[in-house]
This record gives sequence, C-alpha cells and structure tokens, in this order.
Amino acid sequence: MPRLAKPLSDKEIKQAKPKAAEYGLSDGNGLILRIRPTGSKTWMLNYIRPHVKTRTNFTLGSYPEVSLAQARKKALEARELLAQGIDPKQERDQQAAEQAALVEHTFERVAADWFAIKKESVTEGHANATWNSLSRSLLPAIGKLPIGQINAPLVVKVLRPIEAQGSLETVKRLTQRINEIMTFAVNTGLIHANPLAGIKAAFKTPKKKNMAALSPAELPELMTKVANANIKKVTRCMIHWQLHTMTRPNEAAAARWDEIDEANRLWIIPAERMKMRREHVIPLTDETMALLDTLRPISGHRDYLFPSDKDPNTHTHVQSANMALKRMGLAGRTTAHGLRSLASTTLNEQGFDWDVVEAALAHTDKNQVRSAYNRASYLERRRMMMAWWSKHVVSSITRVMKSPILRTA
Repeated sequence: MPRLAKPLSDKEIKQAKPKAAEYGLSDGNGLILRIRPTGSKTWMLNYIRPHVKTRTNFTLGSYPEVSLAQARKKALEARELLAQGIDPKQERDQQAAEQAALVEHTFERVAADWFAIKKESVTEGHANATWNSLSRSLLPAIGKLPIGQINAPLVVKVLRPIEAQGSLETVKRLTQRINEIMTFAVNTGLIHANPLAGIKAAFKTPKKKNMAALSPAELPELMTKVANANIKKVTRCMIHWQLHTMTRPNEAAAARWDEIDEANRLWIIPAERMKMRREHVIPLTDETMALLDTLRPISGHRDYLFPSDKDPNTHTHVQSANMALKRMGLAGRTTAHGLRSLASTTLNEQGFDWDVVEAALAHTDKNQVRSAYNRASYLERRRMMMAWWSKHVVSSITRVMKSPILRTA
C-alpha cells in the first residue's frame, strides 16, 4: 500500500521552491507533485501496474494548469481503473492512438492503401477504372472524413443522386468497392466492424442484361460488313485478330510483338495484362499467322501490333473496335466483347468440349489444381479447335468476298 502522507495544500504547493536535485511532495495514495531544478511542477501518480506488478509513474499534468483538486480527481479516476485491472497509462495511450487514427486515417488515405494492394490483382485498365470511379463519385464527398465516421446513411446520401440518374450498375460497383475498402479497414485494425455490409439493399437492383452478341448464323453478315467497312487497315486487322483469337478488347488492342512466339505459333499474354492475372497462351492458326504477315510492314518495327494513329509508340484505343462496329450499323447487336460470345456459342454448338472452350476464353476454373492441369493438357486440343474456328470464320465469307482478311480501306 502507498505510504500514508499528510495531504498537500495550495499554499504549500505555491511556496515549494526548486532545489539542485529533483524532489517530490506527496499528497498520499500515490499522488506526487514532482518539482524539477528548472522550477517546473508536474503531477504524477505512482502505482503498481496490473498483471506485471512493477511500479511506474503516470503523468497527470503540470501545475498550475492542473490544480490540486483536478490532480486528485484524475488520480481517483486512475485508481478506479486499477481496481478493474486496467492500467491507466495503457488506457490513455490507447485512447490517444484511437483519437489520432480518427484524424490520420481518412477514407481517402485508407482507400489509397487498399488500392495499392488491389491494383496488383487486376489489369491496369480495370485498376484505373476503379480509382477513377472512386475519385469521381466518392472521394469529393467523404474522402477527408475519418474512416471511423463513415456510415451507411452518409454513403447512401452520396450515392442517391447517381441512382436517380439511372446509373444502377455504377451504384452497384461503388457499393462493392466501398465495402472492400471498409473491410480492409477492419482487417487492418482501423475500425471494429464494417457499417456498410448490407448497404446494397438500400438501392435498386440493376436489371441483368445479356451482352449484345450476334448469333452463329449472323457471322457471314458480320464478316461482310467488316470487309466492306470504311475503316483503317489496322482497325480491320484488329477486329479479325480479336475474333480469331477469342480475346477481350483490351487484350487484343494492346497485343505486343514480343508476346508472339512465331516459331511455336503461340501468342503468350503475360499475367499482368489478363483479367484473371494469369498468363494466357493462345495457339496461332494459319489465318492469324497471315494477319501477322499483313501487319509486319505496318508495325513490325514497333512494340505493338496495332499502333495508335496519334502516337505509334503506344497501342490503338481499346474502344476502336467498338466504334468501328457501331459505324457498321451493328450498335445494339454486338460489341467487340460480344465477339467472344459469338465464338463461344458457335464452338459449343459444334460439340467442342466446354472445358476446352472455357480455357480458350481464359475463364478461371475455381478449382486451381484442375485449372492448372487444363491449361497444360488442353493446349493441343485448343490448337485444333482454334484452327477449326479460324477456318469457319474465313469460310463464312469466302462465298462472297475473295479476300476477307487482307482487304484494306
């Protein structure tokens, strides 16, 4: 137990003078006024720490800013915590850290930390779209707020105008992304729970729309339109390349010459360019090899198969194929991405193994072991399937056009 001492008085405290060495005046029950040679006077509580049973001092403030009465009150509050087995010094440090976190860890900063990890698992284009959506729709309204102050009513209020515009898909994506950020905040210890877990229920659900795609019977019409369209040669070749290789628009538009293994007739797309962040190997057919021969005089000396008109050192815009298809009168009937659906439907109707078709489309198998096995074992089967597909594409128009691939604008 603390040594009993005569309680201090205000007069005694005021008259206490500094000495050559630091000394203390005891008020009893562990409360001490520490007087330094400089003349400063500091209140301290000397106590035994719970659990570890060692003595330590807990600073309560400086005199006269903290009066004798206030020091006694603070000491009493600290002893009440000790009675509960709580170390008052640790409790104060924890509260200070939590208060600092409220100011330091804003939504924008936490979102940036989350994004630094997120962008490593998605393509560059998807990463840019993700951050742009946050910067446009969320950060201006809540970016500067502490992460602990983000709640469902606040976010609902921010997203209501977007919903009112009919942009339900945008709202859906934003609620998904902000939930990921809040879950990240939970997992990193910044907040105790995610208050936005069920926020999507506050908004209308967007109606699911099937991606516009032509039917297999409409392939000859597509090929005729592409052959007759008033478009640049590079754009025409890119549409053919994407159709024959069954790739996504961004994968085709950014195809590089150093990804082409002509000796083994393969196009090897690195993981960082793929949606699923997994390397994709595509067998090249006679028709796609012919496309490379057509492109070589145009871009063989550059990095990209399909260079941009504005800057040949970069690739053509990922929307070039889409815009060309719209100008052909196919708006609402197909998109560049819809060419993959056309290929998939045709190949499945022709009886090709569904797993082989999925592997050609670079769809991810949830079974990782099976997925790795499929990528290795299906390559030769895919080579045969892709050869059939390329010949089918060409044969769909050879009855009408003599040169479906090499015709220029």
